[in-house]
Amino acid sequence: MDALVILAFGLLALGMVGSVLPLLPSGLVSLAGVAVYWWQTGDPGALVLAVLVALCVVATAVDWFGGALAGYAGGASTRTTVLAGVVGLLLLPLGGPIGIAIGVVGTIVVCEYRRHGDGEKSVRAALTASAGILVSALVQLLCTGVVFGALLLVHYA
Repeated sequence: MDALVILAFGLLALGMVGSVLPLLPSGLVSLAGVAVYWWQTGDPGALVLAVLVALCVVATAVDWFGGALAGYAGGASTRTTVLAGVVGLLLLPLGGPIGIAIGVVGTIVVCEYRRHGDGEKSVRAALTASAGILVSALVQLLCTGVVFGALLLVHYA
């Protein structure tokens, strides 16, 4: 096996690990693996490549915005959700996924408490956001796992 193909599969495996490890952008690492593999082999074809890239983009979006959207599902306002997403992204360079989690949960608690004056509602929305962050890790693992498996099939089929 060519060194760049080995590198590609290493990046794909690292992307899966990054789904559950903080500070590792799983979707972007997997996307790099797909790009290296495609660059080196010319495979997969355009349609499969587009699907794999889309899965990597979904994994990245879920990583960045999953917690904030879960907060919305838990009763946070649209304004709070948008603000939580922005704060989470701003804290990404400082603390990686942990920064996102702290930013999202903290923003939801503060904004919803200010909005309702009800600690229980604000904590409920923040807990839902926390659960969303955990679920987003599973979605990332699923997306990156499918990408890894698909490229294994392409390579060995």
